[in-house]
Amino acid sequence: MDVTFEKSEQTTVEWLTPPSLVKMLGEFDLDPCSPENPPFTHAKVNYTIKSNGLEKIWFGRVYMNPPYGKGMEKWLEKLKIHGNGIALIFARTETKTFFKHIWDDADALLFVKGRIKFFNLEGKQVGTPGSPSVFIAYGSNNVEALKNSKIEGKLIVLK
Repeated sequence: MDVTFEKSEQTTVEWLTPPSLVKMLGEFDLDPCSPENPPFTHAKVNYTIKSNGLEKIWFGRVYMNPPYGKGMEKWLEKLKIHGNGIALIFARTETKTFFKHIWDDADALLFVKGRIKFFNLEGKQVGTPGSPSVFIAYGSNNVEALKNSKIEGKLIVLK
């Protein structure tokens, strides 16, 4: 599996999820946060910063690794309202974003064991962002996807 513990000296808002991890979660209809000219995609349809995925209508099952940093809460709010998808973010459980959009609204959390070794925009596995990660499920079908994924970690069903 692509999970390791490493310190990171990278400072970017784009950390591309290893394709092998997303495949373990099943097929997705939409990735609203795909980079321009990605080395790989995680869904059938991919919105980029140029197409402004936050402003577009979302459909189907969504996979989202939102831009890290300011504004991430807007992406999580939209996924929460959409109600059908999985997000991957830092496991910073004490943040306002976690309390506002996750603890009371998500259906399940999968805290990843170790650190995910993410990819860069050139398609190379480059390291970790220096924080642990959590997959967040909205919708019962996505809870089942987390349960059945075989991604190492601790699953917590919230609803």
